[in-house]
Amino acid sequence: MDSEKRTALVLGATGGVGGAIAGALLARGWAVRGLARDLEAARRNGPAGVQWVGGDAMSRADVSRGAEGVSVIVHAVNPPGYKDWDRLVLPMIDNTIAAARAVGARIALPGTVYNFDPAQTPVLSEASPQNPKSVKGRIRAELEARLERAAPEVESLIVRAGDFFGPGARSSWFAQAMVAPGKPVRRIVNVARGGGHSWAYLPDLAQTFALLLERPENLRPFERVQFEGVYDASGKVMIAAVEGQVGRKLPVWRFPWWAMHLLAPFGGFAREAADIAAVWRHPMRMDNTRLVELLGQEPRTPLDTAMRQTLVAMGCLEDGPAPIGEPTMTLPL
Repeated sequence: MDSEKRTALVLGATGGVGGAIAGALLARGWAVRGLARDLEAARRNGPAGVQWVGGDAMSRADVSRGAEGVSVIVHAVNPPGYKDWDRLVLPMIDNTIAAARAVGARIALPGTVYNFDPAQTPVLSEASPQNPKSVKGRIRAELEARLERAAPEVESLIVRAGDFFGPGARSSWFAQAMVAPGKPVRRIVNVARGGGHSWAYLPDLAQTFALLLERPENLRPFERVQFEGVYDASGKVMIAAVEGQVGRKLPVWRFPWWAMHLLAPFGGFAREAADIAAVWRHPMRMDNTRLVELLGQEPRTPLDTAMRQTLVAMGCLEDGPAPIGEPTMTLPL
């Protein structure tokens, strides 16, 4: 890619996924712009090197103004706390599509597994049918459908991944349920209700976005790839990885899914969690064939290294912060 065109607007750059992608782009020499409602908080807590502009992803004028002169818009913004998806998700992607159309930019979107019926789709590829059963899934499927309808006039890249872990992955099942941040690990909460869950180490996923965006000539106008990451076939791989860093066996508690279903009628987190509970009950693995076709291999940090960096960043190990470099490149399993 021409260095003069390496400018990106990242929506959600103060969040875990958006911040990681912004950081990966900055490390590779991109100019990165971030849209934020609270500029002081963004400058204080966001990735160093981002040029912050005031605005709201719900405002088409703000997004369009922020996108002036960019070649890529990273749409990594989500309603906070799993709330208000029905009111916010689709208007935000419509604003991004309008801005991308106006400036000729490609949209890059972190995809979710919610778009699928996990009972019917144990392996996800770009051709897998999207027949979601959850409310969130139907919204995300429509979001991707709008990107597909906008192509080829508006080009887009979707990189689908499992649940996040890693430095900066604050709003994640790992950091909010499995392991308590800010203190030594005394127990693990096993969220999985069976085996076969996919995890994505955030620095590897961010590096994947950056590498793909630097090869626009190889991408289809509407490109959808799957990031394999760590596939926990037994439901015990991530638990063992935590125990390996702590240095001992730990008590493992079951996540109270029964309580989520019981409390769902009252709204709040319980309702939102119950809505997507099926993705924890059925195996779902990412088929990264197309990703490997484009990159040669998927960025993959060894799990023990990735888990150590995750737990150090969360304040769960007594060691000082581990140096975090670019993920190593190894052949996919």
